[in-house]
Amino acid sequence: MIRNLLAATAVLMISTAAQAQAPAQPQVAAPTDIPLLPGAQAAADCGGLLRLSGSAFCVTAPLGEIGALADAYIADLETRHWLAAGGGDNRVVFVKRRDVGGCDGLQMQAFYDTSKADVTATDPGYLAFATIPGDVCAAQPAATTAPANGNSPQ
Repeated sequence: MIRNLLAATAVLMISTAAQAQAPAQPQVAAPTDIPLLPGAQAAADCGGLLRLSGSAFCVTAPLGEIGALADAYIADLETRHWLAAGGGDNRVVFVKRRDVGGCDGLQMQAFYDTSKADVTATDPGYLAFATIPGDVCAAQPAATTAPANGNSPQ
């Protein structure tokens, strides 16, 4: 799922710009049960990137190893009943059923410093883990649709 980290540069730059312009989001708690797997080092400030410090648990490794590390985290989370439910090249969303009903949500995002002109495999890459607030399995309200002919119902 996270095999094409370098191809996601444009998406990350857009995401970073959008976060800089977006109003402050409420802080969510960083997950506390994510282990430090071999090859990863804790990065409390999340590399100072994407304004994730305090709202995510981040780890770092050389960028050339971040894809394999992401795969290792996906495998570890699966052993703890987290199911990959979506995402993209640089983000994976996980869900886990609660014993009392509903689901918890977690996301893992891969990123690096896109402001550098020359990025190498030895530059730091990061994985950020953040909880998704609420019940991610709760039914969403149905969208209202207009009639196909454009007339309002009578």
